[in-house]
Amino acid sequence: METPVGNIILFFIVAFAIIIFSVLTVTTRKILRSATYLLFVLFATAIIYFQLDYQFLGAVQIAVYAGGILVLFVFAIMLTQQPGKSAEPLASHRRWMGLTAALAGVAVCGYALFSYVRFAGQILVDKVDGKSIDQIVNIEEIGKHLLSTDKYDYLLPFEAISVLLLACIIGGVVIARRR
Repeated sequence: METPVGNIILFFIVAFAIIIFSVLTVTTRKILRSATYLLFVLFATAIIYFQLDYQFLGAVQIAVYAGGILVLFVFAIMLTQQPGKSAEPLASHRRWMGLTAALAGVAVCGYALFSYVRFAGQILVDKVDGKSIDQIVNIEEIGKHLLSTDKYDYLLPFEAISVLLLACIIGGVVIARRR
């Protein structure tokens, strides 16, 4: 099945938006703007999920990450007094190391974007263990593995993340009560 041209164009627009807003997230000196740019990155990632016909993952991306975790970040930012005011600028050698790492990341992302055009419309993996890809990757199987306690399943990490989020909420309340 051939990929429509509009779908490829939308992918490149969303990928470009993810790159731009990711860079803006880590380079801005205003922490609330940084959180807003992160929100745009999370929404753009959800668009990628919707493009891949993973509607459930896209909805979870918006509900959990863009909705829940980012709101938690914003509350943590608002609970602190004058965030970022006393931060010193980076030293010159650290700035060059960061710039070098950023350029390496841009090179890797650029290679990934431009090599995608070469593979567009081709099926890179036809079968795995004798089964077609449609039989292996579906949302029902992902859900079963996320919430199962069998060997090599993910209920324990799933619960560990929920405990981590609870600890973040409690920490935010403790910080707020001290003031």
